[in-house]
Amino acid sequence: MKKLINNPDDVLREQLEGMQLAHHDLIHIHLDPAFITRKEATPKGKVALISGGGSGHEPMHGGFVGYGMLDAACPGEIFTSPTPDQMYEAGKAVEAGAGILNLVKNYTGDVMNFEMAADMLMADGIKVQNLIIDDDVAVKDSLYTAGRRGVGTTVLMEKIVGAAAEDGYTLEQLSTLARKVNRYGRSMGMALTSCITPANGSPSFEIGDDEMEIGIGIHGEPGIQREKMKTVDEITEMMTLGILEDPAYHRQLRAWSPEKGEWIDVAETDEPFGSGDQVIAFVNSMGGTPVSELYGVYRKMNEIIEKKGLTVVRNLIGPYITSLEMQGCSITLLKADEEILKYWDAPAHTPALRKGM
Repeated sequence: MKKLINNPDDVLREQLEGMQLAHHDLIHIHLDPAFITRKEATPKGKVALISGGGSGHEPMHGGFVGYGMLDAACPGEIFTSPTPDQMYEAGKAVEAGAGILNLVKNYTGDVMNFEMAADMLMADGIKVQNLIIDDDVAVKDSLYTAGRRGVGTTVLMEKIVGAAAEDGYTLEQLSTLARKVNRYGRSMGMALTSCITPANGSPSFEIGDDEMEIGIGIHGEPGIQREKMKTVDEITEMMTLGILEDPAYHRQLRAWSPEKGEWIDVAETDEPFGSGDQVIAFVNSMGGTPVSELYGVYRKMNEIIEKKGLTVVRNLIGPYITSLEMQGCSITLLKADEEILKYWDAPAHTPALRKGM
């Protein structure tokens, strides 16, 4: 293992300290427990937006704390869910009288701990809603999830919902928008190599020099199938068609019911992509793939999308949700309507994503 680290036990703390030094004009780092907030307090009457998850996926989530996106982020240890006390303290620090919306990737530990934190905050009289993101078309269930995993749509949601929060959306309005973004977004990833966590010091899975993994997760999970290495056009076609041809997906979400005073199951169904749809296309590096290769993916992806009668109206290309140094990429397509485009185009000023400012 070759990594730019000192003691593996100190990785999270030292990286957070470096982030604070680099972006002290935008964020404030809290270390005990660990969470990241905007430098300025949440404006009175604004819904606070919080997300989080295991570290190793930077710049998500901490890099998206700032104007137009998140109010706070909770980083766990590498590939490990943050704890309820992190989420609880973050919530108390940024709540401004209008409630909290937690954006939670669908991993068992994240879902459980955010629910526990929400219960603690609601016991303090704070309104909280948790929104589960589950956009990965590659898997129904995995070692880390019950249902689809939450991946690339998370980045797009934090931008869109964050902008709507700045625009004065209520907690109920934000929750409705976030559920729509989740229904409209689909993702798939692939890898050429595994990754190495500092604590383990060995690859999370073994893969041959002439092989690739299709349908990988962001925690170093192997994919749903292993194949011999193919060209970028062939790989991109597999992922893009896997997203575009994904059928309607039926899910049960956990949501807090103020009327019943308890968590309830809410049934929702994704709408498949269809000819005439406008989409936001996100081509993401898993950490070790250069941006130049992502443009090769984008080229073929755009060609396939156009042949299917869809139009890419906005895009994002780069390493925004990573898996340490894994070589590979993911594609996320988000069906875009007027509301989604309005808030995608709105200003944002964070350490990792800046738009219109």
